[in-house]
Amino acid sequence: MLSLFLARKFRQGRRQSGMLSLISILSTLSIAIGIAALIIGLSAMNGFEKELKNRVLSVIPHGELYSPSGTLSNWRALQNQIQRDPHIVSSAPFVSFTGLIENASKIKAVQVQGISLLQETKMSILPKYILNNKWQSFKDNNKQIIIGIGLANSLGAKEGDWVTLLIPVNDDVSGQLKQPKRIRLLIAGIMDFSGTLGNGVAFIPLTDAQQYLNIGDNVTGIKVNVDNIYKANYIIHNIAIDITTPLYVTSWEQNYGYMYHDIQMIRQIMYLAMIVVIGVACFSIVSTLVIAVKDKQRDIAILKTLGATNQLISKTFIFYGVISGFVGSMIGVLLGIVISSQLSNIIKVIESLMGHQLLNSHIYFIDFLPSEIHLTDIIIVFCTAMILTLVASYYPARRACKVDPVKILNGF
Repeated sequence: MLSLFLARKFRQGRRQSGMLSLISILSTLSIAIGIAALIIGLSAMNGFEKELKNRVLSVIPHGELYSPSGTLSNWRALQNQIQRDPHIVSSAPFVSFTGLIENASKIKAVQVQGISLLQETKMSILPKYILNNKWQSFKDNNKQIIIGIGLANSLGAKEGDWVTLLIPVNDDVSGQLKQPKRIRLLIAGIMDFSGTLGNGVAFIPLTDAQQYLNIGDNVTGIKVNVDNIYKANYIIHNIAIDITTPLYVTSWEQNYGYMYHDIQMIRQIMYLAMIVVIGVACFSIVSTLVIAVKDKQRDIAILKTLGATNQLISKTFIFYGVISGFVGSMIGVLLGIVISSQLSNIIKVIESLMGHQLLNSHIYFIDFLPSEIHLTDIIIVFCTAMILTLVASYYPARRACKVDPVKILNGF
C-alpha cells in the first residue's frame, strides 16, 4: 500500500536526519513498559489461581456434608448415595474436632482431622506434601499425628517428637466442660504447606479419632470432590436436597472462596488499569504525530500537488502512528513474556537482597510469587494497545489533511 510505504519513509527520514524527537521515544517506551507491566501482573494472577487450584483445592475437599447433631451413624449408606451422583469424583468420611497441642511449655489450638488413610489418597494429594515420604509409615492405632510445618515451628517440634493432644470433654448431664482428655502422640510427619492449612491443622487416622472421641463407628461427615470446582456449591447443595437425612453443607467457596474472588477482583482492576495506562501511553503518540505533521508540511504539500488525496494523507499518518504503537507493543510483549517466565526467580533475588520475604507463609497459602503466561491475556493486551493507538492517530491524521499546499510552498 502506498500509504504504508509513505509512513515508513517518513519514519526513516526522521531517523536519517536525526530529528526523531524525545517525545516519540518516550511514547514508544511508555507503551512498551505499560504492556510489559500488565502482562507481568496478569501472569502473576494466573499463577495465584493455578496454585490455588493445584495446591489448596487438591488438598482440601471441595465440599463437606455433616450432621447437625455432630455425628453420622449411617455414613456408609450415605456415602454410597453421594458417590452415585455423576458430578462426584470421590468421597471419604472424616472426623473433625478442635483441640490443643502441647509441646513442653508451648501450646497451640489446632483443628484435628481424622481421615481414612486408604480413601484419603483418592481424595487429595496430601501425601505429596508430607516431608521425607513419612505418609507410608502413618498407620492406625500407633498413636501418630501429622502436623503442618507452620504449627511445628510454632511449637518448636520436629518429626519424631512426642506431643500432647488435649481434647475438650463435655459433661453429658450438666453440659459443662470437664478435665480435657490428654493423649500422647508421636509426630509421624510434617506437612510442608503454607497458610492456615499448615499453621492450624493436624491429621490423625480415622479410627484413632473415633476412639479418642468415644463415638464408635460414627463420623462427623462426608467430604467430597466434584468435577467442576467452580460449581461446587451448587452441586453439593443439589445432592443434599435429594438426601432425606438432615445435613449441613459447606463448600470450599465458603472457606477459601475469598482467595479466588480476590484474585478475580485484582484481575478486573488490572484490566481497567490496562486501558488507562496503555491509553495514556498511546495518546502520547498524538504529540508525536502533531510534531511529525508540522515537520512534514512541505512533503505533504508536494504530495498534494502531485495528486495525493486527503484519504491517502490521512492513512499515511494513521499508519505512522500504528507503526509506533506496534513497535512499542512488540517490545512490551517480549519484555513481559521474558520477565513473567522468570518472575519467581527474580522475586527470590529481590528477597535475598532485601533480606525480607514478600509473601509470609503464615498468611498466604504459598511463600513464593507464581507466574503463568496465558496467550489470551497477551492477545487482549496487544489488541487493546493497537486499537487505542489507532484511535489516537486519527486527530493528527485529520490535521495533516488540512495542510494547504499553496501557503506552504509559497512560504519557501
